[in-house]
Amino acid sequence: MMINRLAGEALPKDVPKFLRSPQAVEALEYYGPEPDRWKSAGEPELNEAQSPEHYIDLEYADLGGDLPRRRYDYVRALAFAQKSHPDLALSPEKVGLQPYVTTEVWERLKSAMRDYRKLKEDHKDTKPVECEIVFLAGWLGHYVGDGSQPLHTTIQYNGWTGPNPNGYTTEHKIHAQFESVFVSANIKPAEVAPLIAAKPVVLGDVFTDYMAYLRHTNSLVEKTYQLEKAGGFAGAGTQEGRAFTEERLAAGATELRDMIYSAWVKSAEPVQGYRGAM
Repeated sequence: MMINRLAGEALPKDVPKFLRSPQAVEALEYYGPEPDRWKSAGEPELNEAQSPEHYIDLEYADLGGDLPRRRYDYVRALAFAQKSHPDLALSPEKVGLQPYVTTEVWERLKSAMRDYRKLKEDHKDTKPVECEIVFLAGWLGHYVGDGSQPLHTTIQYNGWTGPNPNGYTTEHKIHAQFESVFVSANIKPAEVAPLIAAKPVVLGDVFTDYMAYLRHTNSLVEKTYQLEKAGGFAGAGTQEGRAFTEERLAAGATELRDMIYSAWVKSAEPVQGYRGAM
């Protein structure tokens, strides 16, 4: 929720005014946890299908070689890698789909923004597509926020597994303690906002950029465990624990702001019409 709100408040003035309104920012904040609301036993098929979209275990994903750009190519790459690693469960529902859903939702957002431009040009009602854009931007924010959290990028997602010479926690508590309990109790948006990159960036290739973002997040996995071991996220935490958490939240808000802004700028690029259009 914090990442979504901060990203919305940091959008530049050349995005449509409706997207910078207080009502839109409130909606962005509300939609931040939306995919977590879908994790319900009441909707078992939805829960099963979308749960892997919150994470990617890069240690396993990389066994398939360079990550393909498209979801089903990635599924096939994992199936091929499975032959060489019969001891591992290299299925997409085990390894995760995080960068794929993020790119796909971003493309939905760009498409909706292109529709908004056309409706505006034709002097037609834009209210329905405005609602769609805010929802898609909020939905996107959930995955970008997940991608700022190191434990969403690793097999070490909730307690260290395998060789553990540094004695990191093996209890299944670190994930929620860091991203939920500690943040809710200690981190304020006003402390994170100054850390957001001041100037919005139009991203080049969004999939490539997002993977670089995930790779950097993944490089901080052991740091997260080191901080937990030192009490960085216990109670009021430590100064280093707070600084680390604020930096991760700011990184998520910066990436989300830039992805929303890039969707707007790139939505002006001409594309070939849908072949099935009448």
